[in-house]
Amino acid sequence: METHPDLIDMRTRHEMAERAATTSRAQTVETMALLAGLYLAASPWIAGFNALTTLAVTNLIVGIAYALLMSGGFGRAYERTHSMAWAACGLGVWTIVSPWVVAGDVSTTRSVVNNVIVGAICLLLAMAASAASGDRGTSRGRGRMTDR
Repeated sequence: METHPDLIDMRTRHEMAERAATTSRAQTVETMALLAGLYLAASPWIAGFNALTTLAVTNLIVGIAYALLMSGGFGRAYERTHSMAWAACGLGVWTIVSPWVVAGDVSTTRSVVNNVIVGAICLLLAMAASAASGDRGTSRGRGRMTDR
């Protein structure tokens, strides 16, 4: 393995992934995204629109998916974080429009306000994660690696 031609590149990617996962920005975004996803999953019962079953189930599924998608991104799969964050952006957009899209009369003031605010937060956090995963090619990242 020591003579593998891509060994230096693999070590570099591993060091970049480690560095990205240990920054306070990455940890903050990851923690806030986990909390936002968990709130989205529980929001029908917290905000009081759990009688609207289709939207409650939608929020539960999307919230769990968002929390799982965003909480495993930075350290474990650095090369794929960018695409995972864009998928989370899609979940944020879906959260915003879901009160008007899901079947049944679910667009009450509580559900609309809740989903628009939580969806916007989820979208912004996913965009921040996407931006953080794109920082690996900047000159700042390369400068830190040469400081060793």
